[in-house]
Amino acid sequence: MEKLQAIHQKQVVSWLAICGFMVFCMIIVGGATRLTHSGLSIVEWAPLVGTIPPLNYANWIQVFDAYKSSPEYQLINYGMSLGEFKVIFWWEYFHRLLGRLIGLVFFIPFAYFLFTRRLNSNLVARLLGIFALGGLQGGMGWYMVASGLVDDPNISQYRLTAHLGIAFLIFGAITWTALSVLYPSKINLYTPARSMYKASILINLVLFIMVLSGGFVAGLRAGLIYNTFPLMGDSFIPSGLFMLSPFMTNFFENMTTVQFDHRIIAYILAGLIPVFWFKLRRREVSIRAKNFSNLMLVLLILQITLGISTLVMGVPIILGVAHQAVASLLFITSLAVTQSISSRKGMI
Repeated sequence: MEKLQAIHQKQVVSWLAICGFMVFCMIIVGGATRLTHSGLSIVEWAPLVGTIPPLNYANWIQVFDAYKSSPEYQLINYGMSLGEFKVIFWWEYFHRLLGRLIGLVFFIPFAYFLFTRRLNSNLVARLLGIFALGGLQGGMGWYMVASGLVDDPNISQYRLTAHLGIAFLIFGAITWTALSVLYPSKINLYTPARSMYKASILINLVLFIMVLSGGFVAGLRAGLIYNTFPLMGDSFIPSGLFMLSPFMTNFFENMTTVQFDHRIIAYILAGLIPVFWFKLRRREVSIRAKNFSNLMLVLLILQITLGISTLVMGVPIILGVAHQAVASLLFITSLAVTQSISSRKGMI
């Protein structure tokens, strides 16, 4: 019985690992789609019919004509050739297709595992929650694109940030669930590692806020200003931080403030994570938790390096995509640290 349960456990974890990898790829493709300005190339939401790309010249002309009616074509890309359109079309098409594939790869095995009773009720609830997030993400994706198809060809930074945030929540939820299948959580309120557990949750939260901050930077294209480091122009605190009214809009609509906030959160993480790593060395936690904390520290250094490089070089596509990819890896690694501190070896 235990051997059979171990096999089922391995199957579930392998499936979740595949789903997680696909979500990671989706985050990378999403970043590339945004940086290549391809997100508004498909102006219709057709979840089923839209799976089939243009198959002949007439189909391409039809899709291209639909794009010509959009604000982006009329105000930014007027005169674009069909060949140029195909480049941005394929980025957005692949982005949407990958989203559909993730839905299938998640749902079909889930239905099989559920039907064969290989999942307990707690795991079923978690997986249904992840599936619901996936559905919400699909709707949010179109809601985001729709904001750039009316008058202004720039998508809403609020909707883009929500779209990015949900993607990270899905990636994090899949990672946590897979680890929990292998190592069920069991926190002891009196364990010496309890304080480190709380500290790791704080790091998770700050990292997620950092991700949301990056969404506003991307949505406002705030990375294209103040391409200097560590100063913003001639000073550490630039002028115009709170020039908008009402005051709170500066944190979401002022390019200077948004970039400044992103930098400040990075400084906070640059202090929090090394201190956490050092303290964890001295606590009685699993080797797995310490190994994940080592990886978290390495990813932090890499992420800071990429962030500075992306900024000073004017946000080149390859660095921008790498910055987003490493951010996602850093986030799930921090979750893995938390889960490792709180878990014990176990089965489904």
